[in-house]
Amino acid sequence: MPLQSFETPSHDQGAARLALLRAELKRRKLDGFLIPHADRFQSEYIPEADERLLWLTGFSGSAGFAVALKDRAAVFVDGRYTTQAAEQLDSSAYETQRIEQSKPWDWAAAAAPQGARIGYDPWLLTPAELANWREAFEGGGRELIALESNPLDAVWKDRPAAPAHPLRIQATALAGASGAQKRAAAAEELKRRKLGAMLLSASDSVNWLLNLRGSDVAHNPVALGYALLEADGRARLFVDPSRADAKTRRHLGDAVTLAPESALPEALAGLKGARVGVARQTAPAALAEKLAAAGAEVVWSEDPCVKPKARKTKAEIEGARAAQLRDGAALTRFLAWFDSEAPKGGLTEISAAEKLEEIRLETGALKDLSFPSISAYGPHAALPHYRVSRESDLKILPGNLYLIDSGGQYEDGTTDVTRTVAVGEVPEPMARAFTLTLKGVVALSRARFPVGTTGAQLDTLARLALWKAGLDFDHGTGHGVGAYLNVHEGPARIAKTGAVALEPGMILSNEPGYYKAGEFGLRIENLLLTTAPEIPKGGERPMMGFETLTLAPIDRRLILTKLLRKGERAWIDAYHARVREALEPLLDPGLRPWLKKATAPLKARV
Repeated sequence: MPLQSFETPSHDQGAARLALLRAELKRRKLDGFLIPHADRFQSEYIPEADERLLWLTGFSGSAGFAVALKDRAAVFVDGRYTTQAAEQLDSSAYETQRIEQSKPWDWAAAAAPQGARIGYDPWLLTPAELANWREAFEGGGRELIALESNPLDAVWKDRPAAPAHPLRIQATALAGASGAQKRAAAAEELKRRKLGAMLLSASDSVNWLLNLRGSDVAHNPVALGYALLEADGRARLFVDPSRADAKTRRHLGDAVTLAPESALPEALAGLKGARVGVARQTAPAALAEKLAAAGAEVVWSEDPCVKPKARKTKAEIEGARAAQLRDGAALTRFLAWFDSEAPKGGLTEISAAEKLEEIRLETGALKDLSFPSISAYGPHAALPHYRVSRESDLKILPGNLYLIDSGGQYEDGTTDVTRTVAVGEVPEPMARAFTLTLKGVVALSRARFPVGTTGAQLDTLARLALWKAGLDFDHGTGHGVGAYLNVHEGPARIAKTGAVALEPGMILSNEPGYYKAGEFGLRIENLLLTTAPEIPKGGERPMMGFETLTLAPIDRRLILTKLLRKGERAWIDAYHARVREALEPLLDPGLRPWLKKATAPLKARV
């Protein structure tokens, strides 16, 4: 069974479904309703049963927010999705708003009449988000109403069942620490914060802490459930106990008890008088409200799993290297195949993505893709988060660029890699933009920086060559990556807004790009491991750096060597030598000549 679908939702029913929702709101004496793209765990990717925004509006992006009022409705998207929203939304029913320019709460406060009663599902908004809404509505005569049940669910008659797949064990040998060791360390952190307990709602945190995995969400190997961690190291996991077999129960041990999610309110009620930590940015507002109602002291506190989860253990680092090697060999097989087939003109964006998935599956180790592949040719590559569909599928023809951003989930690691390649001969401006982008990749890869350096301080390195040419890209340079967990992981990121200091063991992406609307786009992405600090020879302060984990050729045909400095050329040649040495034993003998050519040292163009 394919791991990704290329079907797109139809917006033909957009107005009809909005009418159904409005009728339900009228029945409940509500004047509006908030529809975030969220589940009750605030996951990035959510189960089909929670795709309310998609069902109602037809918009399938991974981030969005809708506000439905009596006479107006709007969908808010960021710059990644403006084109997609225009294609998918029924313009007769919905306005499209850029969230960078118009916040949903400000729009609703202006659009809703005095006295309006606006409902929301408190399980789908965080306390931080809810604070924005309350501030915008303050003094305006409009009321926010927390609802006991979601009115959209009442009209979604064929809503899929919630996922309830078996829990899986992540072996201690792969995790590098047992669940008991992780709980003990987290419990010490709770004591330091003077907390009696911490409510964990982020699925990757719960799964990491207990060394569990699951398949409740496409592309994220997590089991959905809440956990209550106590300062003595015990924990309560709120999932259907039938999902855990005898082996899993032995793995969890006596200090971890299982209870159905329906038992959570009673458990929270038993925390009267306790200081309980809640992550304000990621927990559902409903949980914080139930704790407060029970008489607990709610303390806004960072999830204690976030930073240790980001600092990979020795075992996780070894697993990441193995996964990148395996995945790099698969990607290289694909690139060689593509190089042979694409100039013939018979490929499409979908057929190329399907081929790469097929090759990854042939490793025998692939559990899932780490996200739906971004397979984009020509003008589609100018959309950084383009998602190919049967309707948008372009033929791949000579004379432009093809971009493939993809990754795999393996038990020993998660991969995320982007390569942009020339299809036949391409104009020099494309090669120039590619080379300037590559200079950014090299600059970040070679960086040395002191302890305490943030992602925002490093972000400039990836952009400087583009800036000097009057160019830039509108997304972050890099995000954290999990260890057989979510492909997008906090807290650190390399971006203009990356405020968290990088620490040894963190794995982040390095993915600058350039996008010329309507013509072409390109991105080059490797994963980087943040290395331990050491004092360089002749230096005075400990410095950290990066080890490049991703191993796959970068298209030499798009590199203008005249734009490279000597050190940049040396890095590219050394990287390609490493790729060749590592991958050659893993490839069929017939592919080795292609690899040798693709990783040959650069030569100055005449």
